[in-house]
Amino acid sequence: MKLYGYFRSSAAYRVRIALNLKGLPYEMIAVHLTKDGGQQHKPEFHAINPQERVPALALSSGEVLIQSLAIIDYLDEVYPEPPLLPADALERAKVRALAQIVACDIHPLNNLIALQYLKRTLKHEQAEIDAWYHHWVIEGFTALEAMMQPGPYACGAHVTLADICLVPQVFNARRLKVPLDKFPKIVAVDAACQKLAAFDKARPENQPDAE
Repeated sequence: MKLYGYFRSSAAYRVRIALNLKGLPYEMIAVHLTKDGGQQHKPEFHAINPQERVPALALSSGEVLIQSLAIIDYLDEVYPEPPLLPADALERAKVRALAQIVACDIHPLNNLIALQYLKRTLKHEQAEIDAWYHHWVIEGFTALEAMMQPGPYACGAHVTLADICLVPQVFNARRLKVPLDKFPKIVAVDAACQKLAAFDKARPENQPDAE
């Protein structure tokens, strides 16, 4: 498998974690999101993913999967061990809810493409953009903090999709200097996950394209 990604992309970070948890080997192909006007917009990558975003996972069959949650669902179905979702339907719904707070509510509003639009098209000052970023992280994290189950992980004793989505968002929050003192459960879950080799190997600073 080939994973097209960028070391700081939280969506690509999620897929790296999932691949590592499953013990699946993959070749990392870097797509720099800001260099050369954004390498994701180059014709060669457009041919791989017409949406021009990372991650994209090229399978040995030649098929290409896009969208991190769709990729992770595929991996969990085809390589079921260890499972990333609980066996119980109610518990699966709870895990998915936490994951989607990150992937569907926080991340789209704070993704690079949205921030660039605020700056380049709407001409907002950087301080305003930073305030926007902080607002949506804090709103989402406030809900997550209230919904988390007793640890060590976001939904209890086992790593799930919720952790896979949360950890990259915590990395981004720290990078953009979002205060996390009001979110001790989130900080504790992140710390527990970072002790696992699958999460540590996936960290942005441990990627071959890290700057």
